[in-house]
Amino acid sequence: MTATTYSDIWNLEVFFNGGSDSTEFADHLERTGQLIELFATKVDNWTPLNSLEDRQFLKEVLEDLENAVVKLIQAGAFVGCLLAQNTEDKKAYTHDAKVTSLSAAFQTALGSFDNLLTTIDDEVWQELLANEPLVELSFVLTESRERAKEKLSKEEEALISALEVDGYHSWGQLYDLIVSKIKISINENGEEKQLSVGQASNKFSSPDRDERAVIFQNWEKAWGAQADFLAKTLNHLSGFRLSVYEKRGWDDVLKEPLNINRMEKETLETMWAVISENKLKLVAYLERKAKLLGVEKLSWYDLEAPFGTTASKLSYQEGAKFIEQNFAAFGERMATFARDAFEDQWIEGEDRPGKAPGGFCTFFPESEQSRIFMTYSGTPSNVSTLAHELGHGFHTFAMRGVPLLNRNYAMNVAETASTFAEMIVADAAVKNAKDTEEKLALLDDKVQRTVALLMNIHARYLFETRFYEERKQGPVSVERLNDLMLTAQKDAYCDALEEYHPLFWASKLHFFITDVPFYNFPYTFGYLFSLGIYAEALEEGKGYEDKYISLLRDTASMPVEELAQKHLQVDLTQKDFWEKAVHICIDDIDEFLELTKDI
Repeated sequence: MTATTYSDIWNLEVFFNGGSDSTEFADHLERTGQLIELFATKVDNWTPLNSLEDRQFLKEVLEDLENAVVKLIQAGAFVGCLLAQNTEDKKAYTHDAKVTSLSAAFQTALGSFDNLLTTIDDEVWQELLANEPLVELSFVLTESRERAKEKLSKEEEALISALEVDGYHSWGQLYDLIVSKIKISINENGEEKQLSVGQASNKFSSPDRDERAVIFQNWEKAWGAQADFLAKTLNHLSGFRLSVYEKRGWDDVLKEPLNINRMEKETLETMWAVISENKLKLVAYLERKAKLLGVEKLSWYDLEAPFGTTASKLSYQEGAKFIEQNFAAFGERMATFARDAFEDQWIEGEDRPGKAPGGFCTFFPESEQSRIFMTYSGTPSNVSTLAHELGHGFHTFAMRGVPLLNRNYAMNVAETASTFAEMIVADAAVKNAKDTEEKLALLDDKVQRTVALLMNIHARYLFETRFYEERKQGPVSVERLNDLMLTAQKDAYCDALEEYHPLFWASKLHFFITDVPFYNFPYTFGYLFSLGIYAEALEEGKGYEDKYISLLRDTASMPVEELAQKHLQVDLTQKDFWEKAVHICIDDIDEFLELTKDI
């Protein structure tokens, strides 16, 4: 019996035939617009009776809302995949603009709906939610109602949504367009090549320091050439956001991201405090790594440098099988999900020019399928990334049967599932190492992710909070953006590096994303939160999968503090949980330091 061979190119045809030329997709967009219009019309014609008679209307309009959301998310996922697989797909950019326009129309209608909910008396509201079919949606509906109370009038919020199309969101789309044109020069075997930013970023894990240094030099040059355009883009995007906050009377730029992530500021501050208190061990790792690489201090382009060697790179087939086997050690449903994803071509991993940088997992609700995007070149980091994105997909899979409105989990808990999956694979790789050298290489790759999540993400958080405070006074220049980033990196890395990446603000997509503000701290939260869950899973063994799925199914139905209390019996506003989680990371560093003390 021959082994299954998995394709490393995803299948989008099952959704809409013909890619960006698809007539099916054009019809889908048309139908999406009609459903949004139907929802909007019903909302516009509704005057709450402020009695239990409102229950029937709410039941009907929520069905219309869900129908529109399913179509809209399906469209957005398809366009996102088209743009990622080919950054030169001009028709896809046109579709993206259309989806953005539909999203704005939907958000306007949704804002009106939420605003109407605020006109219902509290006592009547509680009675409305006490019975089916609304009781299951009580958390998300109440959350929407309370958030609406903190916003502007229905008309003002509708105007903001309309202006976002050619303002706020367009700046984010402009960033994508600029990035698609950036090429990084590299000389390979005497031949000059032009790499996409996605291909070039993979070179930072090269074992050849000279190659990394040249790539970094050319990387900085390429981003620097576009810095004026990118600074203007970032300033206008953030300026729009700040103007909206000001009109709503929101002084704290963290108010919206904290609300979106359903977490308290006290939790966030406690997490960062514990991380900062434990950074000396991370610095010890960076110092040891520098010594092992024969340099006084590491530079930015050394952070992903491998140490030691693995037996060989894992082919896509080998990486897939490794993930399946180790997911199975945790739970059969997780392993079956991964196997189905590979067999049904959910994953775009081919290493080729023209693809967007980075990786993601997106969900097609109408089809109950996910799609995973990355550029796979066989490194241990690639295998971990693939496991990470499959973790996102499993999270969505675990929520099957949950009403769609109760599946809108925030980024911080989304990163929990992905990091949990990544940890399973990374730990297995270290344990299965053939010798000390391979174990060190894999352990180093694992610690690299800890440094990224506790130092790199911290730098992003520090930069963004400081940048937004300065942006309140007016546009921030390229030079000042570089200064802010340099200072943030020095603070976050405890000044342990020789050379930094001041243009990181330009090269990191996350600063330009318009869907979610402050696309940084949720990664770190998810990482450490998942470590707590992972530690419990290791103690209980295979039987933990049912508990894990129960936790995932609750991720969009309560604040994270309540989620942690219910499923882990811990208080996230206190240091205890975070200290335990950080010390799991430190255990890896201690092992690395012990194994390298005589080298």
